[in-house]
Amino acid sequence: MTFVDSHCHLDKIDENNPDAIANYVANAHSRNVEHMLCVAVNVAEFDRMYEQVSGFNNVSVSCGVHPCYDEDVVPIETLRVYANRDQVVAIGETGLDYYHTQDTVAVQKQSFIDHIHVALEVDKPLIVHTRNARKDTIALLKEHGQGKVRGVLHCFTEDLAMAEAAIELGFYISFSGIVTFKSAKELQQVAKSIPLERMLIETDSPWLAPVPYRGKTNQPAYVVEVAEFIAELRGVSVAHIAEQTTANFYRLFDSVKIS
Repeated sequence: MTFVDSHCHLDKIDENNPDAIANYVANAHSRNVEHMLCVAVNVAEFDRMYEQVSGFNNVSVSCGVHPCYDEDVVPIETLRVYANRDQVVAIGETGLDYYHTQDTVAVQKQSFIDHIHVALEVDKPLIVHTRNARKDTIALLKEHGQGKVRGVLHCFTEDLAMAEAAIELGFYISFSGIVTFKSAKELQQVAKSIPLERMLIETDSPWLAPVPYRGKTNQPAYVVEVAEFIAELRGVSVAHIAEQTTANFYRLFDSVKIS
């Protein structure tokens, strides 16, 4: 039984001690987490992140600009250059966040569109962050994705209708430790309802540690708790969740080199 953490930020778990990354990777491996996708949030820090994780054959990376980093407006040509790096298997995270940054909607939309176009050009999946922007997120994916863009709505916290709309577009839905929170009843219903063939699991570490680690620093090893909770929620074995979400990950991120 093996797991994959489909979305983490290894470079941010202990930013003052980059050597600690090896410990977190080892911890994950000890719990049968066989692969991790380390996700970029801006271009300014991409080279440092890439260098820190490039020595691990069970870690892949993405490149992109998180919508809350709108001050880091990146020319699409620069994004193309990073997108073609060897270990880059995805574009993002990108998307729309109207919860934290309502005054940068126009900039967010253009950045999201640019990321969609680059994802299509390099034929790599898109990692989408979306919060309080359901209508615009789906609309831009439809308008600019040409029916060909593929990817995942990561750390999903929206409703079932949005999940179903994204799945209809060919996207996957990824659940983080939030799904284990007592207050996340609506999200738990989404995790119980969507097709397992379209589900991924993640930590989004160092944030959003699942129960029983809530409030502590998160790490990829804790993706196991996410899987265990969803298994209980759906009334299936943990092995079944692990097997299916791992297969889903490699199907979506098909340029990942399996170690």
